[in-house]
Amino acid sequence: MKFLLNMNIPRSLGVLLAVEGHTCRHAGDIGMSQASDEAILQEARAQSEVILTHDLDYGHLLALSGEPSPSVVIFRLRNSHPKNLLIRLMSVWAEIEEPLQKGAIVILEDAAVRVRLLPIG
Repeated sequence: MKFLLNMNIPRSLGVLLAVEGHTCRHAGDIGMSQASDEAILQEARAQSEVILTHDLDYGHLLALSGEPSPSVVIFRLRNSHPKNLLIRLMSVWAEIEEPLQKGAIVILEDAAVRVRLLPIG
């Protein structure tokens, strides 16, 4: 899968995901360190990427937009170390891979995973 890491996600998570066979870009590495959330959404949509973030605003923006993409994974974990983020993502991968491919907002918490298919409306 192709991921676009938001500025609040460590670049090292992209390295760990690449080892797992995923393609990753970090917003800071593609000149989008000061980009608005809307610009990040447009870039991810144009490149068919899933956004990885800690920012709840992406879920709100997608819900209001009525758009079917891009998918977003929102991490809401107490421990945000890159290895912990990877472990949590991979622990639910079988459950979230297909929704992410179709278009979804996925919220990963320590003890729960929530999946909301897009578009919302």
